[in-house]
Order: sequence, then structure tokens, then C-alpha cells
Amino acid sequence: MMNMYNPAHPGEVLREWLPEGMRIEQAAKELHISRTTLSKVLNAKSGLTATMALRLSAWLGTSPDLWLGMQLQWDLRQAKKKRLPTIKPLKRQAAPIA
Repeated sequence: MMNMYNPAHPGEVLREWLPEGMRIEQAAKELHISRTTLSKVLNAKSGLTATMALRLSAWLGTSPDLWLGMQLQWDLRQAKKKRLPTIKPLKRQAAPIA
């Protein structure tokens, strides 16, 4: 289940939206994408693009923002798992008074 600490990949959520018994080939055909493309998304091997979010929203009657939001949360979580270099905050100078 998705939460803010360990969000689900959108492909995991999409699996739950697919009708029981629907084959990947059929879903891919209805989305006008290849079976391989859909399989990569469903197995969290590939991220969801804006175009895919639009296709899913049209097919499932959802908002593309729903799918892109899930992808963003998942991407951020993956990025936070990586070690980043120490980055010093940018020091801003006060704007001159006119």
C-alpha cells in the first residue's frame, strides 16, 4: 500500500486497476502501446511518462495528475535512498533599495 515513506510504483497500482483476468497484451492494445512497454511499467522497470499518464487517464477515467503524482513520489523516494554530496545552501544577497 502506498504511503509517503514508501510510495508504490504506479505500475503496482495499475495492476490493481486492471480487470481480473485481463491479459497484458489486451491492456497494451487498448492503450495503443507495446506489450513490452506496459510490462516494464507494471513490473516497476520503467517510469510512467506524461504521455502514458494521459493514456491511463483516458482509459481508466482518472486524472493524469494522479499517475504523475505517484511517479513523482516514487522517484523522490528512490532518489532519497542514494547518497548525495554535501551541498551548501545558496547565499542570497539582499536586493538593493532603490
